[in-house]
Amino acid sequence: MEREKINQLLEELKERTVIQISITKSDFSSFREVLVQREDFKHFRGIAQRDGHVIYEYLDEARS
Repeated sequence: MEREKINQLLEELKERTVIQISITKSDFSSFREVLVQREDFKHFRGIAQRDGHVIYEYLDEARS
């Protein structure tokens, strides 16, 4: 997955355009690399699913 696409998905989550995004196992590494560089990184919560998929949500309050 390309950086631009990842940033677009993360912004859509932040702006509440979408409620959740699903990331496949094959895209997880590139997605996480971009995610951890964001200042609002702790507002994103990943929920592990079967087969290595992860569903991400945006939280109003940052995780501790």
